[in-house]
Amino acid sequence: MTDATLTSPYGYADLPELMALMTGDEKHGPAATSTLDVLWVLYDRVLRVTPAGTADPERDRFLLSKGHGPMAYYAVLAAKGFLPVEWLPGFGSYDSPLGHHPDRTLVPGAEIGSGSLGHGLPIAVGTALGLRAQGLDEPRVWTLVGDAELDEGSNHEAIAFAGPAGLDRLHTVVVDNASATHARPGGIAARFEAAGWSVLTADGRDHEALYTAFTAPHPGRPHAVVARVEPKGA
Repeated sequence: MTDATLTSPYGYADLPELMALMTGDEKHGPAATSTLDVLWVLYDRVLRVTPAGTADPERDRFLLSKGHGPMAYYAVLAAKGFLPVEWLPGFGSYDSPLGHHPDRTLVPGAEIGSGSLGHGLPIAVGTALGLRAQGLDEPRVWTLVGDAELDEGSNHEAIAFAGPAGLDRLHTVVVDNASATHARPGGIAARFEAAGWSVLTADGRDHEALYTAFTAPHPGRPHAVVARVEPKGA
């Protein structure tokens, strides 16, 4: 759980104003706003990482796979003290560290460079395996993906591997805004369940429901949460 709430003057109600400081990528606005509540609950109440502890081996790792709409991510990081709010108006400019896709070498707290669909979950699987190999049993690995990313075969390979491998430190949040090309009702949860994951579905705007789903026990199995939000464009 981040301790930034103790020092930052910003809260959840400030996030729309912080996001409004970033312009120039409006076409990805729905991709960003669909993740806002999930990101806030994770950074406010779940993730064990602080602005001062981004290199701590025992930190939780959060991997934003849905990096093509990073404005909500940047707003939450700024609100929690990971990066200066003063950086936000420069979003996407030539000399800004805040690109249209996050760069882990430029954005404090970012674990991966992301934006290309289908990479985050496979990287998260590798991260969980790496932590296990190092004997680091406490850090948890979280990744946030969009439902359309599940059209990519790389994700299905990762899902199929992680369940039988018993990667119980691995957590995936699928933000479902009905943008997937190949989808059916309930199909996301069913896919994870078929591979041996623990799975819950929650209202992606309900903070208490999200927190309950994020913190549900899942001994011996990786955990997925399908966070349903309004359809893309709605």
